[in-house]
This record gives sequence, structure tokens and C-alpha cells, in this order.
Amino acid sequence: MKLRSPMPELNDATAWLNGEVTKKQLIGTKPTLIHFWSVSCGLCKEAMPDVNNFRDQFKDELNVVAVHMPRSEKDMDLADIEKIAAEHDITQPIYVDSEMKLTDTFDNQYVPAYYVFDKDGQLRHFQAGGSGMKMLEKRVNRVLDEMRNA
Repeated sequence: MKLRSPMPELNDATAWLNGEVTKKQLIGTKPTLIHFWSVSCGLCKEAMPDVNNFRDQFKDELNVVAVHMPRSEKDMDLADIEKIAAEHDITQPIYVDSEMKLTDTFDNQYVPAYYVFDKDGQLRHFQAGGSGMKMLEKRVNRVLDEMRNA
């Protein structure tokens, strides 16, 4: 997915955990962080406290949505996804993408992966991998500052 691309619709989830959200609900009020993770991804689990801090720190200014992207058949067990999500305090809505529909729409190949959309739904930042939370925070703050100063 290229920078400035519009946020895709969040259709065709295998399931939603922690409530369902739509693109229409996310756009127009505040920026959105969409992060891809997988139950079999060690880096995802290591990064989750940082993602949760982000979610909590910016709860009034930033939408956060998790996308569970399976890396193997074993990753598709919904009970396991629910269990790991609870263990790692993932309280934001989780789009379970067992059929890889949203993953393909994003053309995403990585977990963890982070997509930051501005309040108008334009992709402003993408990064993948376990490190780089400082860069992610910097990019989110830039998008938030633009919104605050608009």
C-alpha cells in the first residue's frame, strides 16, 4: 500500500473481537493506527506493551485497530487468538483475517506491521518489524500535530 492511499474498508473479517468498527466510524474525527500481528509472532508479543501504551496514551486522539494475520493454519484457531489477545491486553477491536482478505488489500507481508492513517483516512506512515516504536511515535505525533493545528 502506497503512502497517501485511502484506508480500505474493513469488510470480510472472519470474526471481530472486542467490538467491530467500520472505515466510516474511523474517518473524520481522528487518526487511526492499524497494526497487524499474529499469535505465532514473538516480535508481535514483545511489541504489544508498546502498542498498548500507545493506545492508552492517545486514547482520546487516536483510533487503534488490531488485525490478526495468520502465518500458518495453526494461527487460525479463534479460541487461541482470543486467549493470546487477553494475555497481552489487546482491548482494541481485533479484525481476525483468517482468509487474508484485508492483508491482501493492504498488500501486507509482515507482522508486526503498523499503518498510520490521518483523520481523512490517507495512509501517512508504514513500518514493519519489532523495533522502531520511537519512529512510530514520532509519525503519530506528526499526524496528531497537523490535526491539532488545522
